[in-house]
Amino acid sequence: MHFDAIVIGGGAAGLFCARTAGQRGRSVAVLEHNSRLGNKILISGGGRCNFTNLGASPANYITSGSPHFLKSTFARYTPADFIALVEHHGIRYHERKHGQLFCDHSSKQILQLLEQECQDGGVDIRLNCRIQSVTRDHPTPTIGSSSPADRLWSVQTSLGRFTASSVVAATGALSFPKLGATSFGYELAAQFGIQVVPTRPGLVPLTYGPEDLNSYGPLSGIAFECDVVPSHGGPPFRENMLFTHRGLSGPVILQVSSYRTGSESIRIDLLPGQSATAFLEEHKSGGRDLRSALRGVLPDRFLLAWCARHGGSRPLTQLPQRELAALAKDLSAWEVFPGGDEGYPKAEVTVGGIDTAELSSKTLEARQVPGLFFVGEVVDVTGWLGGYNFQWAWASGYAAGNAL
Repeated sequence: MHFDAIVIGGGAAGLFCARTAGQRGRSVAVLEHNSRLGNKILISGGGRCNFTNLGASPANYITSGSPHFLKSTFARYTPADFIALVEHHGIRYHERKHGQLFCDHSSKQILQLLEQECQDGGVDIRLNCRIQSVTRDHPTPTIGSSSPADRLWSVQTSLGRFTASSVVAATGALSFPKLGATSFGYELAAQFGIQVVPTRPGLVPLTYGPEDLNSYGPLSGIAFECDVVPSHGGPPFRENMLFTHRGLSGPVILQVSSYRTGSESIRIDLLPGQSATAFLEEHKSGGRDLRSALRGVLPDRFLLAWCARHGGSRPLTQLPQRELAALAKDLSAWEVFPGGDEGYPKAEVTVGGIDTAELSSKTLEARQVPGLFFVGEVVDVTGWLGGYNFQWAWASGYAAGNAL
């Protein structure tokens, strides 16, 4: 079973890579270890698949390497390109806030699009195909030739041996292990001496420390908009924050979680877009305490718990200026020290992965291992919440698919 290229992994990046190469006339096999394709596609966006973001650019991604690495890939395949493909397949979609695009009907439509595109490219898809080994033969090179025919990759599987001139690792990462996520891509990189940036869960809910658990654990279900920023770098995000019985979640927390590298705190602005100092000065009159001043601005159950630890019950007019200043700081930069996070089972993505310094920015081919490519989440490129990671899957798959 010989092909021009073998793509290991039948998720978003792998299918798009296979489709791109197949429609260029290459013979391509997709080897997927699960019993169906695109498990993460099907559950994404609450079953509606947030398939791209209108504003996707290199600025919306985390990578330990140079941010310039992403420019070539994103310039060659843009959100507009994928939107055109969606429209070509007659899929109706809508825009939500922040440029997020979702299917009107179902995530299944995106998977069906990819399957049809692969079929049009003559791609051979094998399900329930467990990879046992990947090896590279070294035939005697033809003098003066650098043709892919001068190399041969052998992939031994539960369905037999496959050979090809190129192998693409579109193996995903560690998030959602219940969907079949594994560390195979990292192990393959290590086998061939390719550096892997240490991984951690990304876009993941945070858990409370012991003291906060006692105070805020009973607030499960409360949500409101706020600004949150990691205390040790990263951009601020403004979105809803959700209290759970174990910790903090919601879009704004998921965004910030990808920037946390250890036990550092996060800072929460409870009065986004306004001055906390000016707010307190404005509401000092009438003998109001902090809780009554904030009533109507923040949920009352939250105020009861938060003010018990930060504001007390004294009228604001009785507080000296330094206490008012401290209160203003607490409101505009409430510092929370999470106890940890919910881990890979609840993480939407994995931060870290194949070091981008090891890959060509134009083709995603390993610089020191000709014929070996890495695309999608297995690479150390992590997008924000809101369709950015799918756009990276399309763009990286397209880049590699055009190089096979």
